[in-house]
Amino acid sequence: MKKSLSIFLIIAVSFSFVMAQNNFQKDIIKTSGGALEITFIAHGTLMFNFNDLIIHIDPVSSYADYTKLPKADIILVTHQHGDHLNQEAIGLITKPDTEIIITERISQDFDHGIVMKNWDKKNVKAIEILAVPAYNIVHKRDNGSPFHPKGEGNGYILTLADIKVYIGGDTENFPELDEFPQIDVAFLPMNLPYTMTPEMVADAATRLNPKILYPYHFGNTDTDELVKLLEKYKEIDVRIRRMN
Repeated sequence: MKKSLSIFLIIAVSFSFVMAQNNFQKDIIKTSGGALEITFIAHGTLMFNFNDLIIHIDPVSSYADYTKLPKADIILVTHQHGDHLNQEAIGLITKPDTEIIITERISQDFDHGIVMKNWDKKNVKAIEILAVPAYNIVHKRDNGSPFHPKGEGNGYILTLADIKVYIGGDTENFPELDEFPQIDVAFLPMNLPYTMTPEMVADAATRLNPKILYPYHFGNTDTDELVKLLEKYKEIDVRIRRMN
């Protein structure tokens, strides 16, 4: 009886863990071409559903049970670090016609995918994708090299009907932000020492002026700091979501 009870408890705990792991927050954003459903997974990992087109961003197996999530039509990988590039997760959500967008640096170790360099633009499954820079200027390793050197990583700007969605990747508020098209929805990373401080995110946000701003990849950073910094910018809707 005790053995049976132990087995039951193990199964129950395992089931509860999987359920909790995939109990993600979601937002719906209206576009002229249908609803965009955003699933907030963890860290820098997201999933979009746009008119039944599934787009996974930086899927990582430790953040979700990818056997329980829909397979990808498009996978976007911002850079080669293990908390953004995870071949196990990619394998679980790849189907024969999945298009995987990668950087040139990733292509050195990953033998399939569409390589996009900074400022490349491609139409993938009727979605316009613009690869943009993602790099550090201020935050560096002890040897003086940036955590994310210029040219190695991508951010991505997706055109979904009448809105443009910017996914920052691991980046700071670099000068080229001023060259971006008008952004409607922005995902900006905010944690030290690898990405931005709340002040840097606020600077990037006021330059991009998105209608909706989602800080993500924020770790233990106090998101209230960002809300206070932007409270006078009423045109920017700062949305804090749970990134497990």
